[in-house]
Amino acid sequence: MKDRIKEGMEVVGADGVHVGSVDRVEGERIKLKKSDSYGRHEGHHHFIELGFVAGVEGSKVRLSANADIAVTLEEEPSGKPVNL
Repeated sequence: MKDRIKEGMEVVGADGVHVGSVDRVEGERIKLKKSDSYGRHEGHHHFIELGFVAGVEGSKVRLSANADIAVTLEEEPSGKPVNL
């Protein structure tokens, strides 16, 4: 399924609510465009694990969780290195 997810595709929750648009797939995560994501925080990319993808239907990526839950599953890299 990973190879079917393309830039610009709409990502929707199981409830059909818009979550964001695909920027690209990085590893096992979908990177959403900064400028178009549900509940976005300015200046941050959001990522959704591919494990939450229920299917690809036409030009939409449908998640297994509703949009309001999906945004709580998103990851935001801090961009700060961890010093041990």
